[in-house]
Amino acid sequence: MFDEPWSRPGDYVLLQAQTDLVCASSACPDDVDPSNAWVPTDVYVRVYDAKRKFSMAISHRVTPESEAKLTKETAFGERTSKLTRQFTEYRGYWLPTSFDGHGPQAEYWACRERAAVMDLSPLRKFEVLGQDAEALLQACVTRNIRKLSHGQVVYSAMCNETGGMIDDCTVFRLGDTNFRFVGGDEYDGIWLRKQAERLGLDQVWVKDSTDQLHNIAVQGPASRDLLRELIWTPPTQPAFTDLTWFRFAIGRIGDHNGIPLVVSRTGYSGELGYELWVHPKDGPALWDAVWEAGEPYGMLPLGLDALDTLRIESGLVFAGYDFCDQTDPYEAGIGFTVPLKTKENDFVGRDALLSRKAHPQRTLVGLELAGNEPAAHGDCVHVGRSQVGVITSATRSPILRKNIALCRIAIQHAEIGTEVEVGKLDGHRKRIPAQVVRFPFYDPDKLRPRS
Repeated sequence: MFDEPWSRPGDYVLLQAQTDLVCASSACPDDVDPSNAWVPTDVYVRVYDAKRKFSMAISHRVTPESEAKLTKETAFGERTSKLTRQFTEYRGYWLPTSFDGHGPQAEYWACRERAAVMDLSPLRKFEVLGQDAEALLQACVTRNIRKLSHGQVVYSAMCNETGGMIDDCTVFRLGDTNFRFVGGDEYDGIWLRKQAERLGLDQVWVKDSTDQLHNIAVQGPASRDLLRELIWTPPTQPAFTDLTWFRFAIGRIGDHNGIPLVVSRTGYSGELGYELWVHPKDGPALWDAVWEAGEPYGMLPLGLDALDTLRIESGLVFAGYDFCDQTDPYEAGIGFTVPLKTKENDFVGRDALLSRKAHPQRTLVGLELAGNEPAAHGDCVHVGRSQVGVITSATRSPILRKNIALCRIAIQHAEIGTEVEVGKLDGHRKRIPAQVVRFPFYDPDKLRPRS
């Protein structure tokens, strides 16, 4: 409790009284403890009438010095809030965890067998523009951006000087000097600007476009048929049905008079699918159009709980669970995003990654657990008494009917077929037998999203 908080003078906390209460306020400013960030200020208490209504929100800061920002609804919140009350705060926005009348199991099966629509608007978007845009991204992400064609998307890692992952991301090439960087963390934009300043790249602009571009994903084997008649693309763009994996096009809903959008053949489910990107003002209309088109296919809305199961089955990593800035791309299971042999230009973390690749210590593997008890993030993994790994993500797979987990493990025990034990309680008093297996667990050759 005596760590210095990220709160600052002027921040506030809203409490709702469940019964009548008497409020007494005593301001005790001092400069001998970290309360109020070491800045002596008065503490005020305001009491409001029970009839006053306040929107629910949580504030967050990107850096300790930043202004606090309150959580917001996405462009699709007006529609999803009519389908569920199960929301959670996710990176500054409210997102549904599951939907009333369906639940995670039904939503999961809809995505695997038919189609599902999900709100992914909290993804952070940055427009990287200017003559030095390509040079900046080439220096900041692990992929070779110079080889990226117009209309193409690439999945990449972005690392710090030690090779640790700041984030994973996708990069869209809209033109010769026009790129869109899509990541999970608001700090990504700050990092890109710092690197531009360090490298002396003064002809590049990193513009935060998250509030101008919200997106839903339509995923599942029926997603192409569902969207086929809904999305119109002009003659200068690829036809919707011609979009291959990790390609995008600019189009409209319905016809040339419809809502403008970007459609990309990308997703986070391991199924054939697309993401639709629009201005927030067009969010409700886009949702309505997709919802109407999806009804004949049995499409359901999909929340974060079902999405977590889908992405673990498909071996898709998640920041804060499967990687952090202490984890390099090899340890995060996405070493394929680091083309050290073919990318001739230097980039942040290259030297460290060369050393880490030459002397690996840990790697990400899939585990299949015996019995019906699931693992959980942070569970220790043992061979005998010694801990050799840690569970990063885990779930019960409905389609495989097994408990599965992603595990960061010492390379000496990473061979497929290796027997290990997942520790519960103190890691010794209770163990769950497990075996290293091939992952992704579901569709390991990724034939479905390529289909």
